[in-house]
Amino acid sequence: MKQPLAYRMRPETLSDILGQNHILGQDKFLTKMIENQTISSMIFFGPPGTGKTTLAMVIAKVLQQPYECLNAVTCNKKDLEGIIIGAKLHENLIVIIDEVHRLNKDKQDILLPYLESGTLTLLGATTANPYHAINNAIRSRCHLVEIKPLQMEDIKTAIQRALMSPKGLNQQYTITNDAMDCLARLCGGDLRFALNKLEIAAYNTGKENCITLENIQNVCQKANTTLDKDEDGHYDAVSALQKSIRGSDVDAALYYLARLVAYEDLDSIERRLLVTAYEDVGLANPNAVDRTFHAIQTAKTVGFPEAIIPLGFAVCDLALSPKSKSSCKAIQKAVALVNEQHFPMPEYLKLTPVGLNKEDQYDYDHPEIWNKIQYLPTLIKDMKFYEPNFNSGPYELSLIKNYQQLQKIQRTNHLKDLKKKP
Repeated sequence: MKQPLAYRMRPETLSDILGQNHILGQDKFLTKMIENQTISSMIFFGPPGTGKTTLAMVIAKVLQQPYECLNAVTCNKKDLEGIIIGAKLHENLIVIIDEVHRLNKDKQDILLPYLESGTLTLLGATTANPYHAINNAIRSRCHLVEIKPLQMEDIKTAIQRALMSPKGLNQQYTITNDAMDCLARLCGGDLRFALNKLEIAAYNTGKENCITLENIQNVCQKANTTLDKDEDGHYDAVSALQKSIRGSDVDAALYYLARLVAYEDLDSIERRLLVTAYEDVGLANPNAVDRTFHAIQTAKTVGFPEAIIPLGFAVCDLALSPKSKSSCKAIQKAVALVNEQHFPMPEYLKLTPVGLNKEDQYDYDHPEIWNKIQYLPTLIKDMKFYEPNFNSGPYELSLIKNYQQLQKIQRTNHLKDLKKKP
């Protein structure tokens, strides 16, 4: 069976590797390590198709050190035990593990003492954020190295190499400039994606063997993204959506909404928009909060593709709305205090106070004294959780006016005295 073009074109030397100048440029740390014929355990993390595993293999070849390749998903304890035996027999064995974040604890326990002693060197590759997905024990024994998406010019260089190389398409095909630009743009920095689409497009050309823009558009109808729900690209887009709304950048917010819409990820959109509405807009524009809820319900009712209409409405509404985090900050401050220390509440606030004289009990029939009663525990009776946001919208400003009036009232826990006043 013929191997895919992306596999056949895997770099074999450092000079073949495109991009990554931040680690492989002149005088950069990885370049220096290789020049000094040394390497440490590292975890390469970054988007798919950026050459993480390939880089690890090239390093092992350049250093002329023995290496073994494993996939954390499919390898078992027996595989790892075999690796350990090999490491003891062969000095400087490099173990390359794909999807290293999926290495479960039992397997990690097998590797840890040999990583610690330097019996083997681990070069891991992962698309996940290692600060979240990699076990602390592994992470503390490895350098974390980010592998960045390739730029369009890097992708174009790789396409040209693939067209010319005997291992690739062997000069049997050509490509128009607009087709190359389109493919480089649509691949999203994923070289594997670009080369796989290039190969399919090549096999669908006419007699001239020229890959055209139409060929590329036929085999690549949607831009490649990294919005796998189990990977960081998805969470990054969700995060960027909220930050853009918070920053009142309606165009950016619509863009990140569109990235989530591309995968019809209504669940994540629903959660993030509702949280954003209450957290970032909040009291500045409660009507926008309500409209967001109804827009999401409408989106769920009509489904995709029409769901983009109410979702777009909600995002524009929230992004262009005045913002206030005052209610969010207030409850967070209260929760933090509750988690730190317990304060006994006043007896008269309890549902059924025991041993309290009637004149000291809460009176349900005298609303005129309710706003004069002390409700906070005595030890924190002057604590303030809500901080007015004077840059908010008209609604919260009206609340602030009422709040300021309430602050002028001297509250008391002597209910008996309150009841005596006319």
